[in-house]
This record gives sequence, structure tokens and C-alpha cells, in this order.
Amino acid sequence: MENNLSTTETKTPEIQQETGIIKVRGVDHYYEWIRQPGMIKKPVMVFVHGWGGSARYWRSIAEALSDNYDCLLYDLRGFGRSKLPENQLTLTYELEEYAEDLKALLDGLELDKVYMNSHSMGASVAALFSTMYPEKLERSILTCNGIFEYNKLAFDTFHLFGGYVVKFRYNWFLKVPFAPRLFMSRFLHRPIDKLEKVAFLEDFILADYDAALGTIYTSVSKKAVEIMPKKFAEISVPTLLVSGEKDIIIPAAMGREAAKLNDNIEYVEIAKTAHFPMLEDKETYLTKVREFLDY
Repeated sequence: MENNLSTTETKTPEIQQETGIIKVRGVDHYYEWIRQPGMIKKPVMVFVHGWGGSARYWRSIAEALSDNYDCLLYDLRGFGRSKLPENQLTLTYELEEYAEDLKALLDGLELDKVYMNSHSMGASVAALFSTMYPEKLERSILTCNGIFEYNKLAFDTFHLFGGYVVKFRYNWFLKVPFAPRLFMSRFLHRPIDKLEKVAFLEDFILADYDAALGTIYTSVSKKAVEIMPKKFAEISVPTLLVSGEKDIIIPAAMGREAAKLNDNIEYVEIAKTAHFPMLEDKETYLTKVREFLDY
């Protein structure tokens, strides 16, 4: 497995960023370390992003936690800088496959046991990973995730709309005034930095078509409705599930229902935030995460 750790960039005197590419199951995966300089190795925390995004939106949280953790961020297959090869792969876009990607990534970087912080679709991947490879996890944080009921009409409508959204993406969107703000308005209750909004729109536009569309079908599906409650019930590692009170993408009620299935899951709801509580109210999010990690 090829592992190419490249550029080292000191973001501040206390925080160091290293980027690299590693081949995981036939796909070059982008990853980066955010940590504080020094010879002492710290526990590793892995960050998993959600649909249409990239590792970029986790950076500020990783920097804040780098006092106690060496933080590993990576882009999921087909998203961000983890570009798919031109030749046809046998891999599918099932969430279990992305959990297998994560296992291969950890093995390739020779990481035995880690902490995990994940979001949205990435939190579904992390929940599956928790039940497939519990021996690889110390503790897990699932942000904006939960269980939902199957509604064929609603799902079919969502898939149809999602297909149009994925198909009609153009670079000139980035030049349209207020486009980033309009794009993110459905996901937010509180404002976030303008540059973060632009980054989200960039990542969405650059996401691979097959990956973006394929994960829409696997994330919101009858199969997911059937298996995810079982998977939440099976989680054996200490887990924190964080919801945003105003989230309309994955409503807080879905998170509460998931947490009720398992005594290993601690539930926290952050007031006046939506689908990105870690960016909308970073201080409260970090407080809740640190309380959970300090156990």
C-alpha cells in the first residue's frame, strides 16, 4: 500500500499540518495530520466528514483538540481530494464499503486503536465501523446522525431531487453573489465564516458524480432504515451522539431515538444549531466533546 506523506506546513507556532496521499483499496486517498510539534506521540483522533464535503470543515475542531490528540483527517472515496481512478472499480457506494475503506486506511497508516469524530453520512460510516471493528476504537463521537422511518414516496422524491442536484453542478456557481450563503442556508441555523461556506460549495461541486449520487441512494434507503437501528443497538464502545436542535437534515428526534437503543450511547443536543453544530457553536461543541473524552 503506497503511502506518500508530503508537505509540512506550520499553521501556527503550536500547530503543524502534514498532508499526504495513500492508496486505499485501489484509490488514492488524501489525508492530513494536524498536531502540535514534539516527539511525544498522543492518542490519535480520526475525523470522518459527511456527504458532499471534505476534511476541510473539520480543521478548526482538530486544531482545538490537538493539545491532547494527534488528529487525522481524510477525504472519503470520491469526495474532496480522494479522486476516483478512470478505470472501473469493483467497489460500491454502500456505507459498509466506506467502513472497509476506513479500516484499510488505519491499517495502511499502522494505527492500531483510535478515537473517532464523525459527521452526518460519515457518522453512519463510523457507526457501522464501530460494530465491524470495535477493537480499533477507544471512543466514538457521532455528530448529526440517527434513525428514521421508511417512506417510499418521500425517499423516491428525495432521490429524484438529489439526482438533479448532483447532475447540475457548475463551477460558475462560485462566481454568483451569495451562492455559498444560499447553498448553506438549509444546513445552518447560526452563521458561519464566509470562507467555510465557499469551501462547502467548492467541495460539493468537485465531488465525483458517481460517488455523490451513489451515496445518496445508500444513505437514504430502505436498507439503511432496516439495518441502522440494529447497528446502533450493537455499538459496544463508549459513544457520544451530538444533535443540533434546529437540524432539518437529520432532526434531533432521530438522534434521540438512536441513543435510546443503547446504554453505551450518551446523547447531547446543542441549542440553536442545525446540521453543523461544531461550526455554529464551536465552544459548546468542544465543551461537550471534552467532557465525554475526559471520562
